[in-house]
Amino acid sequence: MSGALSTLAQRCRHLEEIRKSRFLAQAAPVESAEQALAFVREASEPTATHNCWAYRIGQDYRFNDDGEPGGTAGRPILQAIEGQGMDRVALVVTRWFGGIKLGAGGLVRAYGGTAAECLRRAGRVPIIPMATLALSCGFADLALLKARLPELDASIAGETFTTHGADLQLTLPAARVDEAIRRIADLTRGEAIATPLD
Repeated sequence: MSGALSTLAQRCRHLEEIRKSRFLAQAAPVESAEQALAFVREASEPTATHNCWAYRIGQDYRFNDDGEPGGTAGRPILQAIEGQGMDRVALVVTRWFGGIKLGAGGLVRAYGGTAAECLRRAGRVPIIPMATLALSCGFADLALLKARLPELDASIAGETFTTHGADLQLTLPAARVDEAIRRIADLTRGEAIATPLD
């Protein structure tokens, strides 16, 4: 997976009928394996023949064929997520068997194709790599720094007051770290030095 990744703007679904079997793909943005598995449980249909699924969150991924022949359902769903340049996504494809066997190749195309079409039609948001900066500043500079954080797309992740001022942890897009370090030094006349934590 190379290039800029995106995740889903919101949940989405796509229904297809393939040789009398119905395939319903449902996908959701997720931030953790626990969230992904909770979505799988919620989206799975107990009356269906199979509820096959996959998720990817960074380097963490899992998939499940739910009784379909090994490698014909879960892996093609995962490949659809990767092929669409997506991350932080969980996807369940539910199948109601229609009486016609599709064979291994047919299953791979049905599960992977339904999953890919669901993601193709979905709204996306780019995933922006984030970084964390730590800095200490005096009380005199605190209000000014806080007022200027939105200009750097930065937010305060942690704040601890000290006898001299405050220790801050800032979260901001990784691409803006160098600019933020310079701006903080300029704004505080070199009194506050920001250092990356990651």
